[in-house]
Amino acid sequence: MFGVSGNYASALYIAAVKANVLDKVESELLTLVEASKRSPTFSQFMKDLSVTADTRMKAINDICAQAKFADITKNFLAVVAESGRLGHIERIAQRFAELTMAHKGEIKAIVTSVIPLPPEEEKELKETLQDIIGHGKKVKVEQKIDTSILGGLVVEFGQKVFDMSIRTRARQMERFLREPVNLDSH
Repeated sequence: MFGVSGNYASALYIAAVKANVLDKVESELLTLVEASKRSPTFSQFMKDLSVTADTRMKAINDICAQAKFADITKNFLAVVAESGRLGHIERIAQRFAELTMAHKGEIKAIVTSVIPLPPEEEKELKETLQDIIGHGKKVKVEQKIDTSILGGLVVEFGQKVFDMSIRTRARQMERFLREPVNLDSH
């Protein structure tokens, strides 16, 4: 975990593990990130460095009190607000979630499709990925929708990407069709 986001996420992770509130802190961070995505005003406020540290901290403390966040989350967000790093909260939350998943022995698989996978297909895919990854680790599937892939699936987990999208297959076919045909095979 390198960089500012990694350092913040690692510090919060260590504190949350010690206090035995890992799941609670993770869910609170995600709640804050979701709130910032839903509210352009809140999102702008978090990124605006012209807002004084005192104003940022007061706002974050009020939000934490209203949401009944754990002390660790509240203290962490106060430090982030004071240092003017609220604009990085989404990246920090992502890094924190990565650490939490590793802690729980989970691997995230991102599955991109044109429409949401029906539950039965998602279950089959999860079982297949579980077989590939092996026991001792648990697969967590996150679905993404992207109509530009035209159909099929793109599955990413660990450092691997399995691109079975129609868009990619069409490009491969197009390349194949453009290659010169050698008729002098004898």
